[in-house]
Amino acid sequence: MVDEGLAEADIRMRGAVRAFEDDLASIRTGRASPALVDKLQIDYYGTPTPLMQLATISAPEPRLLTVRPFDPATLKDIERAILASDLGLTPNNDGKLIRLNIPPLTEERRHDLVRLVRNRAEEARVAIRNVRRDVLKDIREFEREKLISEDELHRGEDELQKLTDSFVEEINEIGEKKETEVLEE
Repeated sequence: MVDEGLAEADIRMRGAVRAFEDDLASIRTGRASPALVDKLQIDYYGTPTPLMQLATISAPEPRLLTVRPFDPATLKDIERAILASDLGLTPNNDGKLIRLNIPPLTEERRHDLVRLVRNRAEEARVAIRNVRRDVLKDIREFEREKLISEDELHRGEDELQKLTDSFVEEINEIGEKKETEVLEE
C-alpha cells in the first residue's frame, strides 16, 4: 500500500517536472529555439491549432527562426498570430516561409525573464509539495484504517520526503540552468 502511494507520487512529481520544463521552453533566451513558437495557437479555419501542427519550424542560425507552413494559405494566419503574441517578434514573410529574427534581449528584459523563471519554479515546487500532501494524507488514512502498521507509516513518510526533496532539487537545477541561459549575452 505504501509502495503504491510512493509510485503514484513519483509519477505525479515527474509530470510536474515535465510540465515545468515545457513551460520554460517557451521563455525566450537570446538564442533562437523552435520551442519558442511551436505551441503558439493559430486560428486554422476557425479552430485554434498549435503552430507545430501547421508548419515546420527550424533555427538555421542562432538568432533566426524559420516557419514553413505545410499549407501556404495559412501564412497570413500564422503571421497574424505571431504579431498578436507577447513574444515581441516581427515576422518577415516572403510568400513561402516566415523568418523571425530574434533580437538580443535588453538587460531589463533579462531580469524580468529571470523573475518569471523563478515564479514558475516556485509554482512547480508547490505542485510537488501538493502531491506530497495528497499522498501523505492517503498513507495516514491507510494507517488509521489499520491497513498498514505505524512503522510502515513512518517509513512511507520518510521515503515520501526523500522523493519530494529530490524532485524539488531537480526543479531548482532546471530553474538555475534556465536563468543562466537567459542572462547570457
